[in-house]
Amino acid sequence: MTNLDLAPHRRGTTQEIGGQDVVLAYADVNAEYDALRGSAIVVDRSHRGRIRFFGEKSGEALTGLVTNDVLAMHPGNGQYGAALSAKGRIVADLRIFAATGSYLVDAPPRAWASWLAMVKKYVNPRLSGYRDESHAIRNLGIFGPHARRIVAAVVDVSVDELGALTSYAHVDVPVDGGPIVVARSPDIGVEGYDLFVPFEQFDRFWERAITEGAMPAGLDAWEIARVEAGRPEWGIDIDDTTIPQEANFDELDAISYTKGCYIGQEVVARVHFRGHVNRHLRGLRAASAEAPPAGAQLIDDSGNHVGDVRSSVASPRLGGIAIGMVRREVPPGVSLNAKWEGGERRVDVTTLPFPS
Repeated sequence: MTNLDLAPHRRGTTQEIGGQDVVLAYADVNAEYDALRGSAIVVDRSHRGRIRFFGEKSGEALTGLVTNDVLAMHPGNGQYGAALSAKGRIVADLRIFAATGSYLVDAPPRAWASWLAMVKKYVNPRLSGYRDESHAIRNLGIFGPHARRIVAAVVDVSVDELGALTSYAHVDVPVDGGPIVVARSPDIGVEGYDLFVPFEQFDRFWERAITEGAMPAGLDAWEIARVEAGRPEWGIDIDDTTIPQEANFDELDAISYTKGCYIGQEVVARVHFRGHVNRHLRGLRAASAEAPPAGAQLIDDSGNHVGDVRSSVASPRLGGIAIGMVRREVPPGVSLNAKWEGGERRVDVTTLPFPS
């Protein structure tokens, strides 16, 4: 992906993720989080990668790469899914948006290179065209209790039309400089919408969102909400050693067991119909405001190693919480010891998303 420059008035503390400079916070992360819970935030999600599949056979080509049923979608529909290796491990988790004659697919930044390599390896461009639109199209998200009203004002769509959208469903809105896509996003457990806009229009819509009352927010506030919602991030909670069912992809409606063949299907089907996985992503909740750090090892009261900590945040609402990969025989409600070099903390195992 082409590196994306931030306008000076939007600069804040940054971190490089997947080759992109991503803003962690514009001011105070607690204020940004409070805006997310109480009003609305606008967040730049352009560090994710975007690719468009187009042509008569594009649906067939894409459905052969992913766990969900692309061909079952109609224009305006969307879905969550994953691309897998031949051994059934997650190469990338994906959001797929069906348009008329094409599909827009976006992927997390740490998985982008592997996903793009997979497309180039398996998709014959003579049967289905595809192009990297990561630079041509940018993505801003508006999330929070006031998100619907703000999006309606920003893009001139009725609040009723926005409210009728199901998860990942979307509408195309004509604007000067090219149409934009407005998609309902369930990614962090609050009402939200992703706007896919032409690169040259991004600043215009960013400023409109702020004018309508959204607070600029960075990745730190987003990460707190993501962990609260129990949504895995590729490269942190899951990677190319993870089987979809270990990442709770059944609960996230990311797997179809009735569609045709796709890469890695045999492993996923075998787990579903004949067996089980030995570990799952689970919530971990500490009694203190600080959760154990990523990489901490999880030990049960018999001294057995039963998992490890992946994402870790300090939630203003819930205290120290984390997402961990935990052995299946450890049920929610059990307490574990999280140990790392220089520290130890007791945590309770919970289901995901975290109970409010």
